[in-house]
Amino acid sequence: MPYIHDGDAKPVGSYPSTGIDVLIVGTGLAGLTAAIESVRKGHNVRVLERNDDINTAGDMYFMGHSATKFFKHWPEMAQEFDQISLHNAWIETFKHDGTPMIAPRKVSDRLRDANMDPDTPPGTFQMRPLVYKMYVNQVRRLGVKIQFGKRVVDYYEDEQAGKAGVVTEKDERFEADVVIAADGVGSKSQKLVGGQVRAMKSGRAMWRAAFPIEHLDENPEVKEFFKMQKGESGDEPIIRTWLGPGTYAMTLTRPDTMIWIMNHDVTGSEKESWNHTIEADEVLLNMDKGVGPQPWAPMFKELIKLTPRNTIVNFELFWRNPQPKWASPGGRVVNIGDAAHSFLPASGNGATQAIEDAISLASCLQIGGRDKIPQSVRAHVRMRFIRCACAQKLGFSNAELLQDTDWSKVKLDPRRAQPKLPSWIWGHEPETYAYEVYDKVVESMKRGIPLERDDSVPPNYPPGYKFEPWSIEEIMEDMRNGKPVNLGEGNWD
Repeated sequence: MPYIHDGDAKPVGSYPSTGIDVLIVGTGLAGLTAAIESVRKGHNVRVLERNDDINTAGDMYFMGHSATKFFKHWPEMAQEFDQISLHNAWIETFKHDGTPMIAPRKVSDRLRDANMDPDTPPGTFQMRPLVYKMYVNQVRRLGVKIQFGKRVVDYYEDEQAGKAGVVTEKDERFEADVVIAADGVGSKSQKLVGGQVRAMKSGRAMWRAAFPIEHLDENPEVKEFFKMQKGESGDEPIIRTWLGPGTYAMTLTRPDTMIWIMNHDVTGSEKESWNHTIEADEVLLNMDKGVGPQPWAPMFKELIKLTPRNTIVNFELFWRNPQPKWASPGGRVVNIGDAAHSFLPASGNGATQAIEDAISLASCLQIGGRDKIPQSVRAHVRMRFIRCACAQKLGFSNAELLQDTDWSKVKLDPRRAQPKLPSWIWGHEPETYAYEVYDKVVESMKRGIPLERDDSVPPNYPPGYKFEPWSIEEIMEDMRNGKPVNLGEGNWD
């Protein structure tokens, strides 16, 4: 299992009890990872979820290598992750009109071409339902207490008592030593934290669909075109990317599932919700708008026609500036995942950074102990902010690349048709990093050294980069003027 980091595993029981009562709000990847890692680090854990169950629906996302290294501590999860992962996957690239541009190649060969270790990929595309079922299995094995139907409407903290808590819509109160807000972009914690940022319409949205592969039987031509790739082990999964002017799409063919996603201009029916679906005829009516004289590939349109009803999610994409405030004034409430930082789909970083957040926070709380919770929370935020801001900005650069591919350069260098997956992201290990830099970070905070001037801590962001505040407005202005996204100094590759 190449995505599992080498080194000594420290399973549950390796750490003594900290006595820290942790309350987690939300059962996304950030919340569930925070729950199981907090148990491993000796904390007492309770979880609140607003829905009646954990949502295991969805299609696919990218899970970076830095987010899966912690599976070494959880052998059951590591085994399940190995079983659901795409081994021997292939990738192929087309123009949006169906013109083949890069022939099918194994992902491992593309990594080798990029001078990367083919046995240690930057990450893997995963099926959201399978990943969540893996997490649910682990939570149940641990006996973590999850209370469902608890919609949190307010957060509070009592600095004098050293406590924080939440209030539900039924006026129930839950209190703990520290509250982890992992309840997404609309988290009510941001009123207390002060990190609420205005959501700006991007003018873009994503159509996304995942359905059983049997539906392709209705059209033999589509079934033949989107079949898996013949490889050494038989039929092997294949990812097909489709790049066009102002748009991009991706398909994934697995033994049991067909997935397609497409970035597009807003149509008026989109919402920032994974439960909001539309039908295929709306996609077919709008998909050729804005792509110029060459329409989308007929074969892709036929695939869309085969998508079952109530399956296509039309998810609106909003832009949000980086928010440096992730913790409440008293350091007893802290945001992680989307509640702290939202990502564009093109970044391939939303799931990765959410998991990293959870690992980092559980580790910091264990290092500092029950008497230094506010210090540990603030140290965690300081470790994470610049890294996540850089990953957010990289998402804009990747989106620009995918939506405005220079095909004349791609013929010379196929890497110009694929997003950046730099080593400073996938090579990171958040748990090890927390233990290495915690004391240095605390010392910098005590000395009042501003975050952007702190040279005492090894960077977990692009080498040579010096943080400068940036905003979506600046990026939008550059785009309007035809300028590429300015990532800043340092090695972003």
